[in-house]
Amino acid sequence: MSSVSPLSSISKNVRQRVTPEEWEVRVKLAAAYRLAALFKWTDHIYTHFSARVPGPDEHFLINAFGLLFDEISASNLVKVDIDGSIVDDPTGLGINPAGYVIHSAIHAARPDLQAVLHTHTRDGIAVSAQRDGLLPISQHSIGFSGRVAYHGYEGVALDLDERERLVADLGDKSVLILRNHGLLTAGVSVEHAFQQLHGLERACNIQIAAQAAGNVELIFPPAEVVAKVEKQAEVFKSGTGPGVARHWDALIRQLERSDTSYKE
Repeated sequence: MSSVSPLSSISKNVRQRVTPEEWEVRVKLAAAYRLAALFKWTDHIYTHFSARVPGPDEHFLINAFGLLFDEISASNLVKVDIDGSIVDDPTGLGINPAGYVIHSAIHAARPDLQAVLHTHTRDGIAVSAQRDGLLPISQHSIGFSGRVAYHGYEGVALDLDERERLVADLGDKSVLILRNHGLLTAGVSVEHAFQQLHGLERACNIQIAAQAAGNVELIFPPAEVVAKVEKQAEVFKSGTGPGVARHWDALIRQLERSDTSYKE
């Protein structure tokens, strides 16, 4: 007895019923999911990326709960409003409730942020569980100096009232480490949020690798050097510089060497 894939029932008319601006965001968000799968940042069907839908309505796009990241495409993303009502769900699978709590909190409170990406990677969670968090021991991590917020673990994010505390902890930043949970980056575009996540994941990889050497003293650069790099990294904060576009274009070339179905 064969099972029917949830992908087989997806509407073929999504592109026709959304604006060109929304479709562009859908394609970029689907690419972000596929890139996360390519880089092995996934936690099976769990974790979630979202992006704000352009226009006056407070709608955002997020993955259907049950699809793997390498199954996400522009047409099977779910559109939801800020209150949690499903606006458009081509798969009929609904969304992860924890994903709604986390992403709706940030989209509601921070209209300057267009995309929110959240991961449960091994090294990201390992760093989140360390009392001192992300350490300034590599060029990658020092670039995040002064830009990382922390949110204490409260259990699986199903309680709506956690949104207030999450937003309060994020403050005016766009990078958040959720204690005992994972990483979160946001940006003025999908490309910007992904660039930040790419750097943060790499910084966590390096930290865990350095600590794995055992009882070896780590070198911490002087405060004046950290301050210098922090200033140099300011170009990445706004997400509008040419570096974001270059990085994203290279990522898309890398992705499309193996798969272009994310655009469907």
